[in-house]
Amino acid sequence: MQTTASTAPIWYSTEQVREAVSPDDARRLIENALAGGFDPASDPDRTSKPAGSGELLLMPATIGDWSGIKVVSVAPENPEHGLPRIQATYLLMDSKTLSTQALLEGAMLTELRTPAMSAVAADHLAPAGPCTLMVFGTGPQAWGHIEAMSRIRPISQVLVSARNEQRIEDLVQRTKQFGLQARAAAPAEVAQAQIVVCATSAREPLFDGALVQPGACVVAMGSHEPGARELDADLMGRSVVIVEDPATALREAGDVIQAIADGTLGRDGFSTVSQLVRGEVARSTQRPNVFKGTGMAWQDLVVAVGVHEHFASRA
Repeated sequence: MQTTASTAPIWYSTEQVREAVSPDDARRLIENALAGGFDPASDPDRTSKPAGSGELLLMPATIGDWSGIKVVSVAPENPEHGLPRIQATYLLMDSKTLSTQALLEGAMLTELRTPAMSAVAADHLAPAGPCTLMVFGTGPQAWGHIEAMSRIRPISQVLVSARNEQRIEDLVQRTKQFGLQARAAAPAEVAQAQIVVCATSAREPLFDGALVQPGACVVAMGSHEPGARELDADLMGRSVVIVEDPATALREAGDVIQAIADGTLGRDGFSTVSQLVRGEVARSTQRPNVFKGTGMAWQDLVVAVGVHEHFASRA
């Protein structure tokens, strides 16, 4: 571990974060942490506090020599002023002294680590060979997941479903420029997909879960709120369900919480991504395979360390 004086932390911009860690790098960093024995259950809880016109989320984590915290601001009125609704900054510290070694643009970390976590799970849950990928949503996470999934499977086509036709077209064109076939799709076309990504702020299920084929992989990562869900109880109840951490899922994952409340999923009716990576659980070919992610602080820390060590190795 290379550290610098706490009085002079290094700043890594959006461009530097992306330069240092590719989507594939982020996936490997996250998988290596899990394979190396890190237990996501050791992550402190995410906390939320009212602040100004919105709220602040605090996400601390420690893994070995490194500690850090992401400070996320959520200001719902920001888009009216030409500013992002969600902004973030990451403070990276060495665990021994808790001196700040680096500051990183936090939104880019989120854009990297969330699809990377999904790709780790999907790499173990999706069928081998060419896949049709269906994406619900058109924001940065929708694009990030298209990019991440294309790194783990050959994607034969991308189907995009959302409410805004212009944003659908924009994402379709961006995907085509990336070299993949893509088109707009109706929600019912989920029946054609081997990989399904839900990256929305939906409060209600996005599609009829009965349409999802056995053996398919469904990733839901659009929210960390108990009252929000992207997947219906039918799909949750008949699937192999994987979460990052049971306690976090029972506290934050609306898809899990509401399926339990509906009586279609037991409180112990899911396994963890750590078990998946270690080979203690496996995908099913007879049932759908669901990964419900909420995003956790340790994922930000792993990627932040990867960024810092990339530049430190070049110093």
